[in-house]
Amino acid sequence: MRVGQNPAKFIDHVSQPQAITVAVIVYIPFLHGYYAQSLEVLKTCLESLWQNTPQRYDLLVFDNASCPEVRTYLQEMHEQECIQYLVLSGKNVGKGGGWNLIFQGAPGRIIAYADSDVYFYPGWLEKSLEILEKFPKVGMVTSRPLRTPEIYYSATQAWAEQTPGVILERGSFMSWENYKEHTDSLGIPTDQAQVLFDSTFDQRISYNGGQAQMGAAHFQFIAYKTVLSALDSFKMDRPMGQVRSLDSQLNEAGYLRLSTMERLVKHMGNSLDNPLDNQPASLSKQASNQNSGVNAPQLSRRSSRRGIGWRLRNVPPIRRGLLWLYDRIFRLYYSG
Repeated sequence: MRVGQNPAKFIDHVSQPQAITVAVIVYIPFLHGYYAQSLEVLKTCLESLWQNTPQRYDLLVFDNASCPEVRTYLQEMHEQECIQYLVLSGKNVGKGGGWNLIFQGAPGRIIAYADSDVYFYPGWLEKSLEILEKFPKVGMVTSRPLRTPEIYYSATQAWAEQTPGVILERGSFMSWENYKEHTDSLGIPTDQAQVLFDSTFDQRISYNGGQAQMGAAHFQFIAYKTVLSALDSFKMDRPMGQVRSLDSQLNEAGYLRLSTMERLVKHMGNSLDNPLDNQPASLSKQASNQNSGVNAPQLSRRSSRRGIGWRLRNVPPIRRGLLWLYDRIFRLYYSG
């Protein structure tokens, strides 16, 4: 028997979600080895989002069974209303599992996804939204130019070549510095990156008053929820890898995969060794202090002191040996 009436019956208004949901997947199982700086990288990611995103949005964080220190931080940010939706998974369901939940459950009309090691510069969302709105049938927009395999944006290329009014240009529009910044974050040696840079090119398209580069990346993008929620469920049997299925599905469905012409996000990787204050000149005059009404923590400056230990560990033979040894240890304790 019920005693009394539920007080919720007398509430005549509840908060409505914002049109944009920014979604971040976090997986930091421990704070040593490869993940030694990952909590600081996560904090830097979220702080840059709060500081450099004046548009109204809701932040959804999906934690993929991280260690207690990471969960404590996320719960503190949720209690301070810096994170509007916090999902704590009891087991690691991989990026595919996180995407399945986000793409179906995000409350916003637009989903802005990012890995937890992305740094946001001023203007990232504004410039990405312009492309999303000016080009037809857009599948995803990444907030920095990239040279990705043409096989994953063949539909974009076909559309550009067949559509009247489209201006298609091929050449080297991206600077070596921007290209190298991204390959450094992926652990690609400079000599290999130089070969790739010299042997590839950019494809730029102009249409309906907008301009974008062909290609996008699954580490950061914005898209309409209706597009993402219609994709087949991601069934991945490993926590990482296999993420190209997102790129393939969108391309095979005929969606455009595009990126901004300016570098408006940075992939930090697992380290804060590289400086983060070199914002694009056109956007660095005044980073907005506004956000979606949240009192977010202030971004602290972090200096990096590279001593002899840092130099030694990055000598190619030593680096390869140490990474091989770490990989063996990681597989011993954390694979199956």
